[in-house]
Amino acid sequence: MGVLCVGRIYCDLIFQDVPRLPTMGTEVFTGGLELNAGGGAYISAAYLKSLGRPAFLASMIPNQPFRDIVQQQIEAADLDASLCAASDPALDPQVTVALINQATQSEPSDRAFITRRVGPALPRLTQEQLTERNIGHLHIGELATLIEQPYLLDLAKQAGLTISLDCSWDDSITIAAASLISRVDLFLPNQSEAQRLESLGVEMASKPIWVVKCGADGAFVKTESGVIHCPAIKTQPVDTTGAGDAFNSGFLNQWLAGADTLACLQAGIACGTIAVQSKGGFTPESSKAS
Repeated sequence: MGVLCVGRIYCDLIFQDVPRLPTMGTEVFTGGLELNAGGGAYISAAYLKSLGRPAFLASMIPNQPFRDIVQQQIEAADLDASLCAASDPALDPQVTVALINQATQSEPSDRAFITRRVGPALPRLTQEQLTERNIGHLHIGELATLIEQPYLLDLAKQAGLTISLDCSWDDSITIAAASLISRVDLFLPNQSEAQRLESLGVEMASKPIWVVKCGADGAFVKTESGVIHCPAIKTQPVDTTGAGDAFNSGFLNQWLAGADTLACLQAGIACGTIAVQSKGGFTPESSKAS
């Protein structure tokens, strides 16, 4: 069964070994810089493909000077990008600046992001495009994409697709998102995102299935009978960018294969662990590891 991953593609500028977050009027020098294709749709699709599952991508390709970098990495990941389109050349390129702090004995590495989001997340899709590619599942890379294009839910259901949804942090999300979340099959926020949604009044439920990623504390699934938790695999992270999207791919690949919840969690954590051991969201090194 093929999976279509939809959402924004960014060019990730990943600054590593950041000694502190900059403040207005100051300058901070970092220990490294990586430029990679990013965004939950691309990273999830790339990991799914590396796991042997047919993966398709629908997004807008960022403008120059980052277009070539992004296209080359999509090709290197061997993704079907026939449902992608070029961004309007009049728009800014979509870029995420990721700041990765220096890990210490007492504080693990963590991230902060600054993102330019502009234009539509993806071109409008048709049911014919889905059926002719034998797509059986839709993965939406961020809640903001679904809020922007809610027709995706009806499109997927009419085509007989199951649906998964990542969250991604967005200050503009409100309680209104609850009605959209309720219509997917799998919802995959991280712990901070889940807590914020709950503070807004979005209730964690067993339907849809909530899969909550907790970083070094592993992950858990909310079920009708309770909570199933799986611990993390101990490792020394190099870069946590895209680890949640890698987890999504591992979990989803097993879920689509009919595996039980614990096996899905274990597969997700295994993929997330691989992701944090190389730089960037998905790179040729990630592909070899998975």
